[in-house]
Amino acid sequence: MLTRIQSLYLFLAALLAFGSMTQPFWLFQSSQTILFGDFTQIQGASVIVTAFSMAGGIFSPLTGIVAIAAIFLFNNRKLQLQLILLCILLFAGDIFSGLIAAHFLNEFLHTGGTAVTHHPSNGFFMLLPEPILFWLASTGVKKDEKIATAYKRL
Repeated sequence: MLTRIQSLYLFLAALLAFGSMTQPFWLFQSSQTILFGDFTQIQGASVIVTAFSMAGGIFSPLTGIVAIAAIFLFNNRKLQLQLILLCILLFAGDIFSGLIAAHFLNEFLHTGGTAVTHHPSNGFFMLLPEPILFWLASTGVKKDEKIATAYKRL
């Protein structure tokens, strides 16, 4: 189980998913610095910003939990592939919820009339390698399935 390379890929993706929760997703600078991340509430911001921030806070740990669960399903490769696909969908939900929340927060800060600069922060960059790791894990599972099928023919 732990000697398979896809277990390493899934474990690294889970670490990145859990780690992205601890880092700010987007950084806004105006008269003050706003670190925007999972479960961040900005005073006066719209409900959309808060809702998508909460959604990102839910998608991140779910991605990590499902990735960890997929490691232990090495005997059921079909279910393991389905969980990896679910991880990719959860990743997409996480990144899009963060981007949508950051966009609406940017719009809110611009309505205040102050000059605002913004850029992605550590939490965003921690999420980016996840789909590659999930793809590598799925190719490893498919290779194992191919080996197991060839072994059954003998």
